[in-house]
Amino acid sequence: MRKAPKEPADTGSDAPFDPELESDLGAELELRGDQLLAELEAARDEAATHRETAQRVQAEFENFRKRMTRDHGDAVKRAGERIIGELLPVIDNLERAISHATGEGDTAGELLAGVQMVHGQLLDVLAKEGVVVDDPSGRPFDALAHQAVGQHEDPALPEGTVVEVYQKGYELHGRTIRPAMVVVSTGGPAPKE
Repeated sequence: MRKAPKEPADTGSDAPFDPELESDLGAELELRGDQLLAELEAARDEAATHRETAQRVQAEFENFRKRMTRDHGDAVKRAGERIIGELLPVIDNLERAISHATGEGDTAGELLAGVQMVHGQLLDVLAKEGVVVDDPSGRPFDALAHQAVGQHEDPALPEGTVVEVYQKGYELHGRTIRPAMVVVSTGGPAPKE
């Protein structure tokens, strides 16, 4: 049979410990109590230090995020400025061509040559930016890169060949910006795979 634990005697002290335990441990109890209080205080100091570090890191990250957002906006603006700077000579040459066309003694050949030169300049600017012109004349129709706006019956051409281009297509870094608008052949032999 088990004995019921003894009720601690009320010693009248404010000690939160069992008097029997206190008598068994003696001075060791006080030492451990001091250690626990010291460890608790050290843990609180460490937690406060970690909290301060976390708050500082969070503030630094927020500043970094704001700086990156601002820098990204500035980079986008500078990219636009660079493209505009490259397009300004093209505009100047177009204005010269218009001025030349309205002047007296102008020949159509000179005007055509000037406009072709400006067209070439504009295409060069676009090519520097990664734009590729898609002129699919004579190639098989590609529904992902072309928009069929009509059909033309031609038994001499393979079925689905682009026979006319209304508008050329444009790609930027492999992504279609505007599909080419084309007329596709019908009535011919099946295309070779």
